[in-house]
Amino acid sequence: MTTLAHAMMTAARSADSGLAGPGDLDRYPYAETPGPDRLGASAWETTDPELGRVGRRAAGSRGRGLHGQLVQQLGQMIVSGDLGADRPLVPEEIGQRFEVSRTVVRESLRVLEAKGLVSARPNVGTRVRPVSDWNLLDPDIIEWRAFGPQRDNQRRELSELRWTIEPLAARLAAGHGRPEVQQRLADMVEIMGHALGQGDALTFSRADAEFHSLLIQVAGNRMLEHLSGIVSAALQVSGGPVTGCDRPNEASLAHHARIADTLAAGDASGAEAAMRQLLTVHPEVERVVPAPREH
Repeated sequence: MTTLAHAMMTAARSADSGLAGPGDLDRYPYAETPGPDRLGASAWETTDPELGRVGRRAAGSRGRGLHGQLVQQLGQMIVSGDLGADRPLVPEEIGQRFEVSRTVVRESLRVLEAKGLVSARPNVGTRVRPVSDWNLLDPDIIEWRAFGPQRDNQRRELSELRWTIEPLAARLAAGHGRPEVQQRLADMVEIMGHALGQGDALTFSRADAEFHSLLIQVAGNRMLEHLSGIVSAALQVSGGPVTGCDRPNEASLAHHARIADTLAAGDASGAEAAMRQLLTVHPEVERVVPAPREH
C-alpha cells in the first residue's frame, strides 16, 4: 500500500475513534440520533419529543460548539416541517428554549438565512421561508432532508442529479489529470480494496467520497467542481440500495478501478460508460434513475 493510502486509512480510523487525524475525509457526517433528554410541551409545538437542550447534545453539523448545534437543531426542525413556512422565530424564545445566549441565536439565524431557510425584515422579524426559497443544493439541507420526512424524495433526487453530473465529469476528466492526480485516484481504489477485505465500511465510504470528489475537481469545469459537495453529501446520506456506491462489494470496487484506468488512458467514452455502470440502480429499487439509452 502506498504511503498516501496508508495515511488515509489511519486518518479514517482515527476519526472513527473520535480522534482527529490528518486528511480526514468525513466532510459530511451523518445526523446524530436525538439524545434521551426530553422537553415538556412548549410554544414550539414540535412533533419530536426528544429534542434535548443544545448544550447537552453532540453536534451533527459542520459547526462547532453551541452555534453549530443550534444551526443543526433549528435547520432540522424547519426542514422536517416542525417549524412551518411563515412561522415567526423570536430570538428570545429560541434562547430560552435551547438555553443559549442572544449572540448564539443571532449568529445561528444568520447562517439559516444564508441557506434560504429564514428571512429577517424590519418590523416583521424573522420568519421561516417556504421550500421554494431554500438552497436545496446546500450540503446541510441535503443532510437534513435525507434524514427527515422527505428522505425518500431527497435520495431519489440526489441519485437523479448524480446520474446527470458524474458521467459527464468522468468524460471531461479523461486524460486531464496530472500523474499525481491519477496516482491519488489509484490510491483511493487501493484503500477501498483493502477496506473491503477488512470489512471496514467506514474507510471504504470515505475513500469512495474522496474518489468521486477528486474526479469532479479534475474535470476542468468550474461549475461542475462547484457541485462536488453535492456528490459527497449524496454518498454520505444515500442510506439505501440506490447506486453501486451504496454497498461495499467487489462489483463496486471493480467499477471504480475501471473508471480510474480509463481516466488514466484518456478514454473519455470508456470513463463515461464505466461511471454509468457504477451508478446503475439495483433491480429491487423502483424509479431512481432511468437506464441509459442504447445508441
